[in-house]
Amino acid sequence: MTTTFSAGDTAWVLAAAALVLLMTPGLAFFYGGMTRAKSVLNMMMMSFGAIALVGVLWVLIGYSMSFGTDWFGGLVGNFDKFALHGTLSTGDDMALAGTIPELAFVGFQGVFAIITVALISGAIADRAKFGAWMVFAFFFSILVYFPVAHWVFDANKDANGNFIGGWLNGLGVIDFAGGTAVHINAGAAGLALALILGKRNGFGKDPNHRPHNLPFVMLGAGLLWFGWFGFNAGSALGANGVAAFAWINTLVAPCAAVLGWLIVEKLRDGHATSLGAASGAVAGLVAVTPACAAISPLWAIVLGLLAGAVCALAVGLKYRFGYDDSLDVVGVHLVGGIVGTLFIGLAAGPGAPSKGQGLFYGGGFELLGKQAIGAGSVLVYSFVLSLVIGWIISKTMGFRVSTEAEEAGVDIALHAETAYSAGTAGSTGASFHPLGSKAQAEVDAFNADDLLARPSGKQTGKKINA
Repeated sequence: MTTTFSAGDTAWVLAAAALVLLMTPGLAFFYGGMTRAKSVLNMMMMSFGAIALVGVLWVLIGYSMSFGTDWFGGLVGNFDKFALHGTLSTGDDMALAGTIPELAFVGFQGVFAIITVALISGAIADRAKFGAWMVFAFFFSILVYFPVAHWVFDANKDANGNFIGGWLNGLGVIDFAGGTAVHINAGAAGLALALILGKRNGFGKDPNHRPHNLPFVMLGAGLLWFGWFGFNAGSALGANGVAAFAWINTLVAPCAAVLGWLIVEKLRDGHATSLGAASGAVAGLVAVTPACAAISPLWAIVLGLLAGAVCALAVGLKYRFGYDDSLDVVGVHLVGGIVGTLFIGLAAGPGAPSKGQGLFYGGGFELLGKQAIGAGSVLVYSFVLSLVIGWIISKTMGFRVSTEAEEAGVDIALHAETAYSAGTAGSTGASFHPLGSKAQAEVDAFNADDLLARPSGKQTGKKINA
């Protein structure tokens, strides 16, 4: 079937790609607010580092490895689209992906790669070297994300209509917008790195490990939710009914997930929190990502309630099993991604755009089995390779900062600046202190801790003055 260019579809996909890119700065606020005051800039830098590094890698080799001509029976694409070869014409011979320019598809998928890498960083907050993180992001992108994106998203066919895309796509696994390739992938990698780096000093005991800026967390969650409409509805690759269907589910599932999370909090802890509301919204968004075109809005409400409740319980697993997933990447993204991916096998309805037939609609266990294969294969592959990559980095250049740097704050230790200084809301660099960087580092490290320690607006210690 011959496809023709659509200006409306192109405009929507380009706008959706911009929305997805906004999610990574949103994630920086979400994660940044959840860390300690003396680590917030480092946390945000990990997100912005992912944007910079993965954006370049995607154009050079990532798109080709994800969507180039298949190699090795659906495992990875080759390098025939290196540096976007064959996609750059904008004339009458412009390459199309459906009804949009292939370049628009390149951009849309590229921001998926960026957010996936950035998500991992939350598992290692407060204790990771920035340089080591960038090295990990480099190898994770090439060895893990690009191949997995090929498995899940590449649906290419040859001139005769024979399928030549990724093996999970060919198997019939339904993942409309990235529950496996993005969320299970990032969650499994986050678990691996949390194990490699070990626990933060005072994990489970130090009250200063609580979120330092809940308004940042709420702002970040709002930006993520806003961008997620591009993430899910944009995956329709057109301004059409499929996009509208995914949009509605992207609205209602996180709404229900907020309720599910807060109910668990109220029953378990006696109060509902803003952090719980923000985390519940993200959990619902994660769970509905693979399912947004496969289930009805009624089932999306059920999925949201389930995901919110399950993820609220799952975040406590780190205390039971002793791994320090700082910002709950495992509890929200890994668990939420698994819940959403498997739920498709139960509630996918043939009337939905994805045309799946789950157990509740007489489809038996066939689709559920395929969904389990998809979730399990991505989880194991990402965890094992991330563990190996992280271990090699840890044993060579070192992945974790020193105990002294962790206590002083990784912002000062690694970036020579702080998010907060006494009497100002701005960043203070080491070069501003008349006695040099060491003196300024001591001032900033002390004052950042002092800001956290003030009861009722009063300082608890004597401030170091220039």
